[in-house]
Amino acid sequence: MSFPVLNLDLLQAFVAVADCRSFTRAASTLNRTQSAISMQVKRLERQAGAELLFRSTAQVGLTPAGERLLHYARRMLVLNQEALGSLREHKLEGRVRLGIMDDYGMTVMPPLIAAFTKIYPNIHIEMETGLTAHMLTRLGRSFDLVIAMHPAGEGEGELLRREQAIWVSGEMDRAEHMNPLPIALSPEGCLFRKWAMDALDAANRPWRIAFVSHSLAAVEAIVLQGLAVTVVKSSTCPQRLRILSEADGMPALPPADIRLHRALVLPRPAILLAEHLTAALKIGLMT
Repeated sequence: MSFPVLNLDLLQAFVAVADCRSFTRAASTLNRTQSAISMQVKRLERQAGAELLFRSTAQVGLTPAGERLLHYARRMLVLNQEALGSLREHKLEGRVRLGIMDDYGMTVMPPLIAAFTKIYPNIHIEMETGLTAHMLTRLGRSFDLVIAMHPAGEGEGELLRREQAIWVSGEMDRAEHMNPLPIALSPEGCLFRKWAMDALDAANRPWRIAFVSHSLAAVEAIVLQGLAVTVVKSSTCPQRLRILSEADGMPALPPADIRLHRALVLPRPAILLAEHLTAALKIGLMT
């Protein structure tokens, strides 16, 4: 019995819609028209013989068949990239200097860099984590690539994905009920620090800074002990922390864009890493 062959372009469109929960945002991510994305998804549904997405006036979601296919689609897209990369430039040598946010450095980057080094074992990546606003001033001198966070719809560089800022607290303790509210934040220059303060001020919620650190792990440890609340990205929120909402008395926070910034002159290894990270993050690969 023969089976239809799933087209990688169609799978890429499907994954983009699944991640963005929107045909419009998926089209923008892939630099295609909304109608083209819609047609590609319909072609994939015909190939698969099942409805993969449900559409409503409010959102786009995955059907049970779509949930099952999504896992395989991600693997197929990454394997395709790995196969081509392995054939083309397996022996390429060099180094790439990458600057990135602390949370992405801990959770998102390690598996992506591991996959890249399997394809290009002679390319060495030097990664530095921290406040990317400061790193952007050193782009070209200290860094070949910087992945930085910006307010949604703002900033230069290539849009990789959109993240939602959320409040979090310890699982058992209820720091969000304290008055004034204790908050643990990164130092000046962190976008989430400014958003947290502005949102609390706008809500007339008394607050105090209980802890400041460049280390996200240190901030999370303080929050876990119930000594403060903090702000994190929804996609990198540790499972041991509890997400807070307006029902908990916390003001809403805006979304942020994650953008890739390239130095004006890039060596071939940096170009390859930029392509690898862009492909992985734009299809929502996290593990």
